[in-house]
Amino acid sequence: MRLLYRLLSLACLFLATACANHGGSHGGGSASSGGASYKVGQPYEVSGNWYYPHEDFSYDETGIASWYGADFHGGATANGEVFNKNELTAAHKTLPLPTLARVTNLDNGRSIVVRINDRGPFSGARLIDVSERAAQLLGFEAQGTAKVRVQVLADESKAIADAMRHYGSSTPTQVASAAPMPEQETVSSGGTSSIVAVEQKTLEPVQTTPAVHQQLLETKPVQEVVQVPVTGGNQLYVQAGAFTVLENATKLQQKLSSLGHTIMVKAIVNGRQFYRVRVGPVPDVAHADELLERVKGAGIANPRTVVE
Repeated sequence: MRLLYRLLSLACLFLATACANHGGSHGGGSASSGGASYKVGQPYEVSGNWYYPHEDFSYDETGIASWYGADFHGGATANGEVFNKNELTAAHKTLPLPTLARVTNLDNGRSIVVRINDRGPFSGARLIDVSERAAQLLGFEAQGTAKVRVQVLADESKAIADAMRHYGSSTPTQVASAAPMPEQETVSSGGTSSIVAVEQKTLEPVQTTPAVHQQLLETKPVQEVVQVPVTGGNQLYVQAGAFTVLENATKLQQKLSSLGHTIMVKAIVNGRQFYRVRVGPVPDVAHADELLERVKGAGIANPRTVVE
């Protein structure tokens, strides 16, 4: 009962009922049309890079956000919803669709909730691609990019996933036959990523009622900005990898030293010591994109840009 009350309270705080524009075609429609689905998805390849969608309700990462708008307005998103540039939605490479997440602009402290319902972005070192309206509220529409923190709203996202599975459509996760299976996966914690073996877990469904399921199924974020404190700093680095063995981290640090200032950052994740290897800092997004390509050119498969 406490969890149900919390879900309803959070839904009232963060969400409003969506009455339209959640269909699965370019012509629009409604959530009840059956076009939208809950989708984790298969591993996929873009420009030689493989991405592995998975459920991660503890996701908490920093990076660079961009935005998209009129060119995609009215088109279908990756899970069959209709993209509306005036709603608070976003694209992400690996999170389930849909997922609710809080996006915070680390430079001005403006923070909003978005509904992730699309795949991307695949340009440069971008972490997330938000709608035009989301970029306006976050204060970076004119700038084009921003340093952000992305935090999945766990209870709400789990409840929506369960609602879609039981009362909406669900797209099963399959492994693409052409996809190389990674020896390691990315597990998020504390705003950055650590490379560790993924432990497969069965998620417990959120116990609610059919009425609450339907309400969650048809929700979208309220267009409301929360102002949070700005801590300053926010320097950009390219993280090349993270290791539990110091020797491995040291070897990578030495290998990348020719690319620029390379540091090792210690972090405790789930009680384990990790050594994160980063190159930087760099002054802006353009330099981060350039450095990311140089790190890839050094043979690093999955580097990413982080904000520290």
